[in-house]
Amino acid sequence: MKFLTFVDLHDDKKYLKELVSRASKEDIDFIVCAGDVSQFGRGLLTVLQQFNSLGKKMYLIPGNHENDEMLKKVGGGFSNIINFHQQAVEIGDYVFLGYGEGGFVFEDAEFRKVARQWYGKYNGRKIVFVTHGPPFGTAIDKINQKYVGNQDFSKFIQRIQPKLVICGHLHETANKTDQINKVRIINPGWEGMVIELQ
Repeated sequence: MKFLTFVDLHDDKKYLKELVSRASKEDIDFIVCAGDVSQFGRGLLTVLQQFNSLGKKMYLIPGNHENDEMLKKVGGGFSNIINFHQQAVEIGDYVFLGYGEGGFVFEDAEFRKVARQWYGKYNGRKIVFVTHGPPFGTAIDKINQKYVGNQDFSKFIQRIQPKLVICGHLHETANKTDQINKVRIINPGWEGMVIELQ
């Protein structure tokens, strides 16, 4: 399976056009967005309309520029737009786990509750973990020589060992990759990355 993933578009018309063009190609099966498609809600409808018109599923979580309720309200009318905040979506042999919103948060009690349920249900499966904010302690969450990511995300990654982690929020680390143990972590940025999973 091959998909296009991106984050932190912030209603940028130039990159929206490029992403939609790339997503329309035959080799892309679906799209995954790790949040912040809008600029505090502005442009959300336009972005979702354009991706919905491709006829391919777009799985997204809210960032800190839109929230879960906003996505439900605006995106609910589109058949190809799936908000999977705090949800699991099974695609082929993989389980995509989505957790959005937030920003600079070291700990998240709500995430710990969701993570316990996910671990009990999906441990041992092939997992792609999608968050808006980055996990703590990698090149993806380091700005000004300080780690600013989420420690609960890192603990969950170490425990469940997903095949891939997709995150964003920090524009300074766009297009960077790193690892926690052997788990690959990416910030695909607003230009996006094409990922192929076996």
